[in-house]
Amino acid sequence: MGSNKEVFLTIEGLKKLEDELEQLKSVSRREVAQRIRQAIEFGDISENSEYEDAKNSQAFIEGRILTLEKMLSNAKIIDDENLGTEVVSIGSRVLLRDLEFGEEFECTIVGSAEADPGDSKISNESPVGKAILGRPKGETVEVMVPAGALKYQIVDIIR
Repeated sequence: MGSNKEVFLTIEGLKKLEDELEQLKSVSRREVAQRIRQAIEFGDISENSEYEDAKNSQAFIEGRILTLEKMLSNAKIIDDENLGTEVVSIGSRVLLRDLEFGEEFECTIVGSAEADPGDSKISNESPVGKAILGRPKGETVEVMVPAGALKYQIVDIIR
């Protein structure tokens, strides 16, 4: 992630990242330090898998803390109070129709830090997100994916 790359977050996404950061700093750090202390008490750490595992967990936690701190320092909050419904923007809820199958589905365009396709939250950096950003209701977009081209119509933009 670039050092000053803006991270687009909803208020909900910001709170989720802040909560995760607090959990890592206050609970996870303490737990892994305790695991390391216990592993050291077992004796020879050169062949101690508990110690190795705890040190790996510690490295992951510290890395995630740094990542979250950087994301939060570069956060740009999406103010959904000011979202229009003229064109798709980050924070928009969009109703799309798959023109090949005729199926409609709703998704929300979010920053990459909040993307969760299982929860219908699509990143602004994803192929679909890029294709529909800035486009008006009624427009048809073509999205190139490894399997070929997908065509979607923007049925509605919901605030």
